[in-house]
Amino acid sequence: MTSSTRQQPVRGSTPTVVAAALADTILILAFAAIGRDAHQRADVIIGVFLTAWPFLVGAALAWLVARAWRRPLSLPVGVAIWLGAVGGGMILRALTGQTVVFAFVIVALLSLGLFLVGYRALLVLVRRLRRS
Repeated sequence: MTSSTRQQPVRGSTPTVVAAALADTILILAFAAIGRDAHQRADVIIGVFLTAWPFLVGAALAWLVARAWRRPLSLPVGVAIWLGAVGGGMILRALTGQTVVFAFVIVALLSLGLFLVGYRALLVLVRRLRRS
């Protein structure tokens, strides 16, 4: 198997790009909602957006830097979006006076890694199994 046949993620067709961007957005919002629920925070809907916005901005910037629209479901793009969401999110949280503690950084790294890289890894696995 050559390297060109090994990793052939779906090219960035418009429906694929939209679906990947929507999935990333929903998963980041889910991360924020789960965190707020675990800490029993009030203002559920607005609070989720207040918690999520720095991570959404970080992910959006990562989409631009990584040119994610080219191969939105590839694992390297997923890693870039994950690290952009966490890194950008933590920087924006710090700049806006929100809490940034080591434990939260670890939880965000693990959770968003599982979410943003995880679904891409599952898709790659499914594609490989279908080819077999």
